[in-house]
Amino acid sequence: MNPVYVPNIAVDDICALDVHTHVEADGCGHFALDDELLDASAKYFGSDDNRTPTVDDLANYYRERSMAAVVFTVDASTGLGHPALSSEDIANKAAQHSDVLIPFGSVDAHADDAVERASTLATQYGVRGMKFHPSLQGFEPNDRAFYPLFEVLEAHGVIALFHTGQTGIGGGLPGGRGIKMRYSNPILLDDVAADFPHLQIIMAHPSVPWVDTAISTATHKANVYIDLSGWSPKYFPPQLVRQANTLLKHKVLFGSDYPVINPDRWMKAFAQLDIKDEVRPMIMKDNAARLLGLA
Repeated sequence: MNPVYVPNIAVDDICALDVHTHVEADGCGHFALDDELLDASAKYFGSDDNRTPTVDDLANYYRERSMAAVVFTVDASTGLGHPALSSEDIANKAAQHSDVLIPFGSVDAHADDAVERASTLATQYGVRGMKFHPSLQGFEPNDRAFYPLFEVLEAHGVIALFHTGQTGIGGGLPGGRGIKMRYSNPILLDDVAADFPHLQIIMAHPSVPWVDTAISTATHKANVYIDLSGWSPKYFPPQLVRQANTLLKHKVLFGSDYPVINPDRWMKAFAQLDIKDEVRPMIMKDNAARLLGLA
């Protein structure tokens, strides 16, 4: 019998909750990306951290910092032609670190068993969300062929976290390795949010070059949030900072995108950002704790 993940995070004892971190290795020699994409990503982000952390690595990393983290992989088996890490294994290992980790699953949207796997991950493994990267996975989220997948997530109260905007995966390679950014335009998620009003959606990253679209979607749809991962705060578009301080102060979430950006670097830059004192704890922990049902 698989251990069903149950969170055991003492919210008052952590200083931050990172909603966007990647498991890049399973510890048995399998990696989330092939060598070419791993090397291109490291060059794009200028990351000098461990680029292929396991679940145990992430648990130790965040525990040392008195933080908690959402962990996941991306199943883009069809889009990238590379076998994915097991979301089931990630959830099982996260259950061993339930004081600091929260597992999200990921399924290949093109797979025949995507709906069944999503349901199993929610009910038998206890994942709290599902990660999608439309550009890597090669699908338009508002294509109704994929709506049965979102129906399952909505029915089980599972959060849908979507990559939005530009991606560093494939960055600088000829043709970006065939990865198409248009699939990650947040306007496609406006349709999903409208058609699934009880599905909680997180739009990952500042959504450049569509930041205004993301802001409008999150402002208009009560079930849509924005995480701030993948960019150093010193490069955030000014309109995003302005809305995070005002209209979206309850809907913006801290995310680093570790290991491509480490939280120490992110938080150092965030400390210099013009964010109101009363808003900072909302972004760093409170909004995510509420959304994830921890508070």
